[in-house]
Amino acid sequence: MAMSVGNSGVSGGRRRRTRRHAPMSEINVTPFVDVMLVLLIIFMVAAPLLTVGVPIDLPETKAKQLNSDTQPITISVRESGQVYIGETQIEDGEFLPKLQAIAKNGYEERLYVRGDRTANYGMVMKIMGQLNQAGYKKIGLVTLQEQKQ
Repeated sequence: MAMSVGNSGVSGGRRRRTRRHAPMSEINVTPFVDVMLVLLIIFMVAAPLLTVGVPIDLPETKAKQLNSDTQPITISVRESGQVYIGETQIEDGEFLPKLQAIAKNGYEERLYVRGDRTANYGMVMKIMGQLNQAGYKKIGLVTLQEQKQ
């Protein structure tokens, strides 16, 4: 009567590994795509909020929105009379020299004037007069579209 030992023998019981864990040669792009999609959504939501940083309560009109292919220079007049070019506050005597330094197309640059609803009408007209006198011809007033009730 013989007893069966199985694979417990020294020479026959060892298994040889033909291949060890080889490094993975593929890049997993799923986390990268997930992060990019989240960033895309964040920027799509945040972009409209970053257009102009000066808070102004614009008046409403029935005028249609202008189609434009380039970004105009925005001049804002707050209710307190402070004047801004973009987001930078400008002192009285520095307005035209700073605007000329910013305008890439010279006097053909499109300018948008944003006047607060409660701002002094004379101050907004003074700014527009200075722009016209300096030679700028493409000047527009920014308003909100009236909401139908």
